[in-house]
Amino acid sequence: MASERIEIPFSGAFEAMEILGKGDQNLKLLQQAFHCKVWARSQALFAEGDSNEVHLVHRLVEELRHVPRDGYLDPVQVRSGIMMALDGRCQEVSDCLMDGIRVSSTGKEVRPKTPGQRAYLDAVRKHDIVFCVGPAGTGKTYLAVAAAVHTLSSNHVGRLVLVRPAVEAGESLGFLPGALEDKVAPYLRPLYDALHDVLGAKKLRDLTEAGVIEIAPLAYMRGRSLNDAFVILDEGQNATIEQMKMFLTRLGFGSKAIVTGDVTQVDLPKNVPSGLLHATRVLRDVEEIGLLELTGKDVVRHRLVQRIIEAYAREETLGQGRS
Repeated sequence: MASERIEIPFSGAFEAMEILGKGDQNLKLLQQAFHCKVWARSQALFAEGDSNEVHLVHRLVEELRHVPRDGYLDPVQVRSGIMMALDGRCQEVSDCLMDGIRVSSTGKEVRPKTPGQRAYLDAVRKHDIVFCVGPAGTGKTYLAVAAAVHTLSSNHVGRLVLVRPAVEAGESLGFLPGALEDKVAPYLRPLYDALHDVLGAKKLRDLTEAGVIEIAPLAYMRGRSLNDAFVILDEGQNATIEQMKMFLTRLGFGSKAIVTGDVTQVDLPKNVPSGLLHATRVLRDVEEIGLLELTGKDVVRHRLVQRIIEAYAREETLGQGRS
């Protein structure tokens, strides 16, 4: 086994700090991932050991230094880069992580942090209807909202309609205070949060008051025809088959739609099948519809979230084997 040592100089102290990460957390990710010694000293990164591993570290760091960053390089992006490098796709890292969509006139961009997220955005660009299924924390809702805002700001649609089923997840709507709008407000909160982050409070308020952005329970969609709109159905796993068909047939001229959901978290009664599961099965052969599945590898929350998802998936597999 050939051994080699290589030095990867940074352009200065700031670049070294940004790439190595806060508290050297990105450096630690590199040290844990590769079978060679990796360390930093005097504004340079060093790798020593197996020649193939050393050169893989070098190629990955060169890719990562081209990724746009505002301060420290995001550890999620570094983990994604490592997974791609170990999968023989190191040359794709910077292209994947540099892809972005502008979501405001001020130039703010939202970029994918994993290959799965990039495939998601590509599907949204290519198709008028996209289904995206995946576990919590994979950015399904956030990227859908970002894509919708980008499409609106580019004047390709005239309004955004964001929809969620108001399904009880272990709690009862009847015991919540207020009128119906007050009762369903907590179910719509994640959509408001995503819009608030992408647009800012003032812009969101102005567009909502002008009727350009509408957020509503799924039941409110019946009988409508949505033209010139970007429509998102979030938490689609909690739509019944009839509701899903009703939603999909609301799409009018010049419109696009994204349906997101986590099929492991269906809150419908046990004897009621999920409209999302049904739709992805029935529509899988329709070429004009994009079908995406994100996995635990695409989780962009705390690193433990990915491990939690994997642990539950293993337990469910074992449970099916015991039944």
